[in-house]
Amino acid sequence: MLNFNFKETFWINKPRKFEINKNRITITTEQNTDLWQRTYYGFRNDNAPALLIKTDEKYFSFTVKTAFNSKKQFDQCGVVIYQDSDNWFKSSIEFENEKYQRLGSVVTNNGFSDWATTDIDGCIKSMYYRLSRRDSDFCIENSLDGKTYMQMRIFHLFKVNDEINFGIYACSPANSSFDAVFSEINVSECLWE
Repeated sequence: MLNFNFKETFWINKPRKFEINKNRITITTEQNTDLWQRTYYGFRNDNAPALLIKTDEKYFSFTVKTAFNSKKQFDQCGVVIYQDSDNWFKSSIEFENEKYQRLGSVVTNNGFSDWATTDIDGCIKSMYYRLSRRDSDFCIENSLDGKTYMQMRIFHLFKVNDEINFGIYACSPANSSFDAVFSEINVSECLWE
């Protein structure tokens, strides 16, 4: 089984400010950073920092707790699979305003992104994610307490083959910066029934 060893991780778009220790990772976001491709808005953004690990393991679950003090629209942090700029997945809470945020996910296949969301209370400042793989199919779930998980979506990535790059990311698409804290990182046998 895959072990999430920090010594085997690598960055894409390495941030200027971050901290990695035995129990947690903190990324300080930089303004005008994001992942998005073409759909609706027309723009292409591929500069969000992500800390990734490679694996050819076809059946596993990756769990992480995120904590954040986001404050401007679209501030986000969560989990990511990143194959290349045209083929990736991300899931996070995107800040909207003090009253509500958007818990959602983006699947990008062949250079076009989608965005599936549900509105949640603006006071939520932490979330657990569980990303599970079965070959080229994936399931993303979320939890407030790290015990009871709710399915957000099941999806397919076309450019997966055997090896994927997965991990964590944080970004601030607007003129903003915040600290994203990742803890309780775990890779286990596949928990997607």
